[in-house]
Amino acid sequence: MNTPVEGFSKLSKAEKIDWIASNFTNNPERTKQLLQQYWNPDKEVQKVHDEFIENTVSNYYLPFAIAPNFLINDKLYAIPMAIEESSVVAAASKAAKFWLDRGGFKTEVIGTEKVGQVHFIFNGDSSKLQAFFTEIKPNFFKSTASITKSMEKRGGGIKDIELRNLSDKIEGYYQLHCGFETKDAMGANFINSCLEQFAATLKTEAFEYAGFNSEEKDIEVVMSILSNYVPNCLVKAEVSCPVNALNEDGIPPKEFAQKLARAVEIAKVESYRAVTHNKGIMNGVDAVILATGNDFRAIEAGVHAYASRNGSYSSLTHAKIENDVFTFWIEVPLALGTVGGLTSLHPLVKLALEILQQPSAEELMEIVAVAGLAQNFAAVRSLVTTGIQKGHMKMHLLNLLNQMGATESEKQQLVQYFKTHAVTNASVKEALEKLQS
Repeated sequence: MNTPVEGFSKLSKAEKIDWIASNFTNNPERTKQLLQQYWNPDKEVQKVHDEFIENTVSNYYLPFAIAPNFLINDKLYAIPMAIEESSVVAAASKAAKFWLDRGGFKTEVIGTEKVGQVHFIFNGDSSKLQAFFTEIKPNFFKSTASITKSMEKRGGGIKDIELRNLSDKIEGYYQLHCGFETKDAMGANFINSCLEQFAATLKTEAFEYAGFNSEEKDIEVVMSILSNYVPNCLVKAEVSCPVNALNEDGIPPKEFAQKLARAVEIAKVESYRAVTHNKGIMNGVDAVILATGNDFRAIEAGVHAYASRNGSYSSLTHAKIENDVFTFWIEVPLALGTVGGLTSLHPLVKLALEILQQPSAEELMEIVAVAGLAQNFAAVRSLVTTGIQKGHMKMHLLNLLNQMGATESEKQQLVQYFKTHAVTNASVKEALEKLQS
């Protein structure tokens, strides 16, 4: 029976591997070999990877790919993507090529404000708290001057601080709701440092405030933390062209445009469809976010909250046909950074940003939004024409053949065969068995 381990974090890397292999795997020697197989041969590079997180025993690789031919605001990009799912890169590339000759993608950064909050409990008169806040508000800025100095030199800093009364939801619950501008940094550490100082200032000033009684002076700070919901850190990306330019094999352009618009409209009103619709968008978004060293979990949480902002979960993309022009667009909140964090540490992240021509945070917002829009266009295009499986399963074919242990010769023959046959698990298995016999 396995027993708990004491001081695991203090063990050497070799000792960690030996413990996990011996206690939790069927073939310890094979486990050790597998983990070491994925180490970077450059010891200095591996040391960088080992220090990203705690208790590292190996590296977990994702494919690093390029989706070419993205024309964004009349500038050509090749977009790095890190993702494991078949057909995502191919679909994005296909959408990029489709729109390349139709004017490309147009983007606009609508806002870049990020948010942090100090959550606290105040047992007293709310009007007195408001008067207190108005009087001491300048002190929040003064107390964080040393923290904000460098950020302000780059054009960032604290945008505003407001007091919010949420005592109708939880007794005595209030918050300092704070807006920040962090320029090219994602800014999490900056924001959290400011918030923790706000909390300290709040408690100190309350204790000294003559207008409070003894109970009111004892403000309880529950927590101080940034929010990953950033509805004012927003970017828009769109494509448009005359309806008659939407030439699709076998479908009249007007009918094709109507099918696309109708599919998007369904995702706007039907949450079951909207979730899968938006997941497809995030295939493109997350792949670029991972490749550029940003936090895809934070983006996912914020994006899905934004998709629910009107009371029900809905499509992030929109489509319309007006005056014989088809327009397809997305508005999405993206709090991204191009300096700090992994952007200066991970070798492939640095390369990804170089490939993207060293974008600012705002430019990266535009690129990521375009990747999401392209992915969604490709998916909806397939759904309303050939169906999603035709293209997806073709791309998934090699994965199936590898799982079934096909040789290189067998793979080559079957790739040719399935260019004209439907790909399913059963059909691939049957064809491989027939070939082998």
